[in-house]
Amino acid sequence: MTEERKMLEPLLSVVSVALRVVIGVAALGFVLSLFVDGVHFGGLGRSVCVTSDGVSAGGAGLDAVFGPKAGVDVSSVPRYCATDPSVGQKFLQAGIALPPTILTLGGLWMLNGLLQGAAREGVYTARTASRLRVLGWWALAGSLIAAVTQAASRAVLLTTLASADGASLGNVWDIPLLPILVGLGLLTFARIVRAGIAMREDIEATI
Repeated sequence: MTEERKMLEPLLSVVSVALRVVIGVAALGFVLSLFVDGVHFGGLGRSVCVTSDGVSAGGAGLDAVFGPKAGVDVSSVPRYCATDPSVGQKFLQAGIALPPTILTLGGLWMLNGLLQGAAREGVYTARTASRLRVLGWWALAGSLIAAVTQAASRAVLLTTLASADGASLGNVWDIPLLPILVGLGLLTFARIVRAGIAMREDIEATI
C-alpha cells in the first residue's frame, strides 16, 4: 500500500464500499419497481401527498383522539393526498423526492473519484486540487439548487391539491446551512492544496 493510500484510509475504503452499495440498492430497487407491485423507486409511484405546514387546527376533538396530559395542547397539520394523481402532480412529486438522492449519489461519486485519484496520482497534485474544487462546487451549488427545486415543487403541488384560502405551506425552504459550509470548506482546501503545490514546485526549482 502506497503512502498516499495509507494517508487516505479509512475514508477511501468506506466511500468505495458505500458507493457500490448505494448503486446496487438503487439499481435493484429500480428493477423491482418495474416488475413487482408495491415496490417503488426513490419514493416515486406512491400516492402524491404534501403537508401544509402553514395551517394547523386544535380543539377538544383532537384532545379526545390523542389524549394529551394536563397542560398540553395538541394541534393537527393537514396532509393533502391526490387519490388519482395526474402526470403533472407526479412530476412535481419527483421534484421533491429526487434532488436529495441525486445530490447524495453525485457527491459520493465525485468523492470516490477524488480519493481514488489522490491515492493513484498523489495528494498534492493539480488534478487532486481540481477534483476537490469540483466537489466543493457540487456541495455548494447543488445543495442550493436542490433546496430551491424541492421548495418550488412543494409549493406548486399544494396549489393543485388545495384552494388558495384553504392551505398554506408556511416556511417552504430550509436553508441547507451545513452543505453550504462544507462546500465553502472544500473550495478553501482546494485553494490551500493549489498553494501548497505551487510552493513545492518553487522549492524544487531552487534546489
